[in-house]
Order: sequence, then structure tokens, then C-alpha cells
Amino acid sequence: MPRELTPYDIDILRKLAPECEDLICNGSRTEFRSIIPPVANHYSTDEKDFENRVNRLTDEELEYLIDEMRTGSESVGCISPFFFSILLDIVTRRLSKRAGQELLSIYENDEGCG
Repeated sequence: MPRELTPYDIDILRKLAPECEDLICNGSRTEFRSIIPPVANHYSTDEKDFENRVNRLTDEELEYLIDEMRTGSESVGCISPFFFSILLDIVTRRLSKRAGQELLSIYENDEGCG
């Protein structure tokens, strides 16, 4: 379920991708509707870069993104399995094993990017 990014969402996106000048996907020419997919698919140069970017988040910001994923507002289905495994590791390590298991279930049931 795509959403319009809130000012808080935009702050998180810009924290993860400071080079993000506008909120437009170059490929589809539409506004970003999620945070993690643009970071993974447009701004991260490789898995290590993605890991470094996600590690900039506070635990509260990670929890917020998980909450948005629970409702379907934040999509993760279109990020590569390699990037997802990094996100999963970070969530499991920093939040909890339970949060990691829930994230895995969300990923497996996500039908694509919003």
C-alpha cells in the first residue's frame, strides 16, 4: 500500500541517502513511496554501502520502519535478497530475533514496491 512520505519519512530517507535531492525515482519518474527500496535500489553502490547506510538509523527509526512494513505502507519486496539479508541481520541484531522473524515474514509476503 503506497503512501505519501511524511516529513519524518523524508528525514529518514535523507539520513540514509543524503545525495537524494528530489524524491523522484529516475526509472519511473514517480515520487518515492517507501524509504528502504530507493536506498537499496537507487543510492547504495553495493551491499557494504547499504549496510553502512542502514546502520545510520537509530533503533527507534528501525522500529518505525518495521511498523510501517507491518501495515504495508513501507515495502521491501522489491529489494534484492542480498540487501534484504543485510537488513534482516541488522534488525535481528539490534532489535530482536522476534523482530527479525517478523521482518522475514513480511518480506516473503510482500508483493512488490510501493
